[in-house]
Amino acid sequence: MAAGSSARPPLVLPGTRAGRDPERSLRRGPRRTPPEVVAANQRDRLLDGFVRTVAQVGYARTRVSDICQAAGVTRPVFYELFKGKEDAFLAAHQYGTSLVFSAMEEAHAQASDWPGRVRAGLGALLGILANAPEFAAMAIVEIDAVGPAGREAREELLARFRDFFTDLNEVELPIPTEELVDMVIGGVYSAIYRRIAAGRTAELPALLPGLAFLVLAPFLGPERAAADLADLAAPAPSANPVPACLAPET
Repeated sequence: MAAGSSARPPLVLPGTRAGRDPERSLRRGPRRTPPEVVAANQRDRLLDGFVRTVAQVGYARTRVSDICQAAGVTRPVFYELFKGKEDAFLAAHQYGTSLVFSAMEEAHAQASDWPGRVRAGLGALLGILANAPEFAAMAIVEIDAVGPAGREAREELLARFRDFFTDLNEVELPIPTEELVDMVIGGVYSAIYRRIAAGRTAELPALLPGLAFLVLAPFLGPERAAADLADLAAPAPSANPVPACLAPET
């Protein structure tokens, strides 16, 4: 099995649970639930309701009343926890992306060399987003509708990807390494964006061979990059076929 493609439990990202799930309701009883527990429960449900609503109707058409309806939380409570829907967006984005990066860093650290770490980190990212389509749509696509605060959050997100290039071996390049790294990161982000915007989030894992080659080739050369990725391009064994929704396009 290729690095980064091993099965792992899906992350509980904002939007992966229903805000009105009865299992998440606070139980009434003789013992009073601590206020901080109540607030944390309501905040989590609002973030889930927010992400699901934005994924369904878009950020611009999302109303606070819609978020509260999806979360099963009152409007006054929403404003106790968030300044408005932009604040809720930034909270969901920051919290969710921090979980994604933690998982990527864990996968990245388990590989023995830089090509393997690239494959592992990208594989984790693609798998996580494929399993959380609502969060992916909110964090990657709908961020465009948020305005300056959204653009700033996206730039901060892209800047964090530079950390995955800190262990890159020294190579002679015709342009500054920092510039090339940013170009590569932008290309990866663009490819992921297009799949999600087209409603094909479940297909993201199929991008792993191409995106890994995009990252490796400028630094290792195309022949070395292709050799490192040969097993990713090979057909899946017949005993464990790739689902049609994840098969590469022809």
